[in-house]
Amino acid sequence: VQLQASGGGLVQTGVSLRLSCAASGGTFTSYSLSWFRQAPGRDREFVAAIRWSGANTYYAASVKGRFTISRDNAKKMLYLDMSTLKPEDTAVYYCAAQPPFSSDPAYSSPATYSSWGQGTQVTVSS
Repeated sequence: VQLQASGGGLVQTGVSLRLSCAASGGTFTSYSLSWFRQAPGRDREFVAAIRWSGANTYYAASVKGRFTISRDNAKKMLYLDMSTLKPEDTAVYYCAAQPPFSSDPAYSSPATYSSWGQGTQVTVSS
């Protein structure tokens, strides 16, 4: 599967932003999908995940309650709705897919993902 993230930008503290990730190739409904982010000088970190079945979602503690991950299987799209943005949310955001029908419990580990989008920059000014 090929992934392309979009929707990033420069925003002020407290506003909302939606990131999108378009998928092509493969069977979209077979992929568990996630968002990761990477700030300058830091490791890539897990943000949110949604299982291929859509039945389960998971969030990093730092974004729980502020971010919502969702998928539209008909459009082959993954979304990340971010609200109450903070300067510490500034990073390049990546969408990623696990191998088909994977239910790897290590959903927060980048090593379990086989496909990555190119990233979209989110900058939150204070």
